[in-house]
Amino acid sequence: MSDEVYARLRRFLDTLPSGFPETPNGVEIRILKKMFTPEDAEFVMKLKDEPESGSDIALRIEMNEAEVSSKLEELATKGLIFRTYQGDRRLYQAYSFVIGLYEFQVNRLDREFCELYEEYLPYLALSTARLTSQYRVIPVESSLEETAGVTPYNRIREIIRGEGLIALTPCICKQERGLLGHPCTKPQEVCMMFGNFARFYIDNGYGREIGLEEALQVLDVAEANGLVLTCSNALKLETLCCCCTCCCPTLKNIKVLRSPARYILSYYRAIIDDDACVGCDACVEICPMNAIGPGQDAPEISEKRCIGCGLCVGRCPAGALSLMALPDRTEPPPTVAGIMERIAAERGLR
Repeated sequence: MSDEVYARLRRFLDTLPSGFPETPNGVEIRILKKMFTPEDAEFVMKLKDEPESGSDIALRIEMNEAEVSSKLEELATKGLIFRTYQGDRRLYQAYSFVIGLYEFQVNRLDREFCELYEEYLPYLALSTARLTSQYRVIPVESSLEETAGVTPYNRIREIIRGEGLIALTPCICKQERGLLGHPCTKPQEVCMMFGNFARFYIDNGYGREIGLEEALQVLDVAEANGLVLTCSNALKLETLCCCCTCCCPTLKNIKVLRSPARYILSYYRAIIDDDACVGCDACVEICPMNAIGPGQDAPEISEKRCIGCGLCVGRCPAGALSLMALPDRTEPPPTVAGIMERIAAERGLR
């Protein structure tokens, strides 16, 4: 079958905020063939990257409303578009590949898909290297107990307590590594969605609804297992992942660089009180970025490597470690939609 429809779909997805770059070997076309039928591709390209009701879409594209509504639900269930709500009204929109359509494939992964994705990752990494980040590191709560002036959007437990709907889903990164023959020994069901993202995951069977108590237990499990918390870079929490450096593509790839802190957004970095340190090296063992090494009298923390996750602070038995707020950080956008608008503007799409 001709690749023409997939070439057009590739160009369409590249006009969405995160982009979908072309490659010399066409791996992106093979990914699209894996995900979309030609009919799916044609329909998705009729949608906007802002929410619309089925009736409005049917009117705009001059198709039967019942047929349009049925197709929209089919595509949303496959994770090929995003479904959101305005009261009881369902709205649909085209959505970026990352963070978005790929993560929505949590129930559709197989080894071939994972191999294609791994091949495409370097191109995605280049296309997403931009001023505004889609997500950021948020410190584990125990590391902020003695930190002055912590903004509410950096207190993860406080944020979660204010959420009405929470979904828990398996980590797609850990699933992918397992399918590629590199199973992770850390907990698998550790990613959480909130609000409209939670409703999308629950309705589609990608995750299950959980209550506040279980959500807080997930945070305990994550910290005990040395997982880095990364969340949507917005005041309104919509996604929260508990990441390890063996599976998360971002953490895994920046860890091998000289200055990981340059490549992931964080609002803090760790500092150490040399006089309080007892030299147990618990911080050295837990640090996901190898940012802590031997010093003259106590361990030293590399500013270039520390990503402010706070795991070392909670693990220190002497209380010698703390987090310091970075002075040059600005408040994130209110919502994920706001993040995408910023990214689109930076790419010249707005």
